[in-house]
Amino acid sequence: MDYSRLVKDCLKGRPEAQRQLYEHFAEGMLGVCYRYTKSMTDAEDVLQEGFIKVFLHLHQFKSEGELGGWIRRIMVNTALNYLKKNSRYQTDLSFTDTGLHPVSGDNPEVLLNAKDLAELVRQLPTGYQTIFNLHAVEGFSHVEIGKILGINEGTSRSQYARARALLINWLKRQSVEETKNESYVRP
Repeated sequence: MDYSRLVKDCLKGRPEAQRQLYEHFAEGMLGVCYRYTKSMTDAEDVLQEGFIKVFLHLHQFKSEGELGGWIRRIMVNTALNYLKKNSRYQTDLSFTDTGLHPVSGDNPEVLLNAKDLAELVRQLPTGYQTIFNLHAVEGFSHVEIGKILGINEGTSRSQYARARALLINWLKRQSVEETKNESYVRP
């Protein structure tokens, strides 16, 4: 797909180009939005709001980078703003400046597909989930996360460590439960 031509056509206000851009990126970006919210309905709201921003600011896209990456950044920022504005997420989106606690370097020996892992991440408290996604999935540094969320770098590190520890604990528990279930099965 010729993104340069597509962007130019969108900027000229051509509805077929705008539809094509939306249809090309919507499914993948819905997944990005879903990682930050607790329901598909909220993710769809974020997606729609995000694409409004994409079309309003498309003139700012520099063809030097990847269009998908630029759109993804808008979706992540839109999701974060949604979490901050939406009262359902306010109580869960708190970040404390408590110290780090040790996190085991041992990864549980569990075969887990990406979908199952994503569902576990979605079960994290919103603050942990947000920082885990920003760092582990989106690749932001803790300094960048601090600036994005208005927290200090240490808080970001602490929340990430706690999220990671919770996930490891859940995976270990799941592994133990699966082992118990297998021992009850007779050949």
